[in-house]
Amino acid sequence: MTADVWLPIPPDEIEGLPQGPAYRFWNGEEEFPADPADCVFYVVPYMKPSPLCVRPMPEMSHVQVVQTLSAGIDHVEPGLRHLPPGVRLCNARGVHEASTAELTVALILASLRGVPDFVRAQDRGEWLAGFRPALADKNVLIVGYGSIGEAIEDRLVPFEVARVARVARSQRTTTRGPVHPLTELPALLPEADVVILSTPLTEATRGLAGADFLSRMKDGALLVNVARGPVVDTKALLAELESGRITAALDVTDPEPLPREHPLWRAPGVLISPHVGGPTSAFLPRAERLLADQLNRYVNREPLRNVILTTGASTG
Repeated sequence: MTADVWLPIPPDEIEGLPQGPAYRFWNGEEEFPADPADCVFYVVPYMKPSPLCVRPMPEMSHVQVVQTLSAGIDHVEPGLRHLPPGVRLCNARGVHEASTAELTVALILASLRGVPDFVRAQDRGEWLAGFRPALADKNVLIVGYGSIGEAIEDRLVPFEVARVARVARSQRTTTRGPVHPLTELPALLPEADVVILSTPLTEATRGLAGADFLSRMKDGALLVNVARGPVVDTKALLAELESGRITAALDVTDPEPLPREHPLWRAPGVLISPHVGGPTSAFLPRAERLLADQLNRYVNREPLRNVILTTGASTG
């Protein structure tokens, strides 16, 4: 058996790959580049649908590492049950923080300052003047305070926000202040002018922003979702948007892609971007550095970065 590494980026474009493995390029094409049973290190294609990503996994009987190029791992979870025990699943922490945090701030500013209205007015040749809300002096709540949540706060600080409250699965303290557990969300939501969702999609966060969550948001608050679409209950969000009580900026939706006739497109007070938080010019150099580092660690039998779980130990 050969020790194959499957990469969704051509291996000759990645500087610093170690000698030894046989590198196979596969980015979701119909034909596999080699026998999946020979793959020991599988780098999952980026921004591809879950069924495509997991398609080779049932045949990967000798795989030892599955590496995603996304922060979330929900799209590969259906394939984990097919893998042998002891496979390490790693995410792409460190790759998407800059791009996702940039888009988060862009969505907040565009929504508060009315940029979509200005673009439509420009198309009509209309001078749409008037006062708009500023980000300065606003209370911001970040739900999902991992590395992306931290990067978002880094970029919020220069905008002179009044306060940033942080929520994660469990309570902890950071240099910037406390991180509250999810159980404290009901008390924090009514104080926030901007609520940012940057949490991974898990059974605990699926539907997190449902009717109760949204009803606790203050009148006029902005909901920003750069996490995963199913973190928000779309039906409950539509009801709030149509009432005009809150607004929303969504980089992800449920369903996704959003069908042409879906009412969310036409709901008042919503700005939608098509899941573009990660795919920017910042992605490729960071992804290539991560892969070179991880594969050197793998070849030299050093601890891998960003291990989320190990099959058998965590998935049963």
